Amino acid sequence: MRNKKAQFITQAAMLAALYVVLTLFANGLGLANYAIQVRFSEALTILPYFTPAAIPGLTAGCLISNLLTGCMPLDVVFGTLATLLGAVGSYMLRKWKWAVPIPPIIANTLIVPFVLAYVYQFEGSIPYFMLTVGIGEIISCGVLGMIFMGILNKYRSVIFK
Repeated sequence: MRNKKAQFITQAAMLAALYVVLTLFANGLGLANYAIQVRFSEALTILPYFTPAAIPGLTAGCLISNLLTGCMPLDVVFGTLATLLGAVGSYMLRKWKWAVPIPPIIANTLIVPFVLAYVYQFEGSIPYFMLTVGIGEIISCGVLGMIFMGILNKYRSVIFK
């Protein structure tokens, strides 16, 4: 019998590391921050469908990514909170595969625009930022995430025992 606690921690740590690597890659391309964000790491937000270890993994990955990419402290807090809320919501909706990417899309679309407007004082309105962040989240979570989910579903029994 495997040690389930060790497996949970290992999965969470690996997912956090993967989130960080993908965010740093997107940041290098100028896609991880600012008004228009297409973080490749956000495709991982479908992972709570497969394992609850994704919740702390994605949250820790977002926290570390935001620190490494030089985000302001309130962005680190609220960006990480958006990821946590999205991951918990995805886990809660795992019975409905098609609904799994909806919570992170909503959480980021509602929280991140206020960070952009009030923390970074970007020029533009909250509705504009909701549109730009929402489009980025739909691309990352909705499109890339669902493609990723389809691929992982084929190997579910091997990867997520």
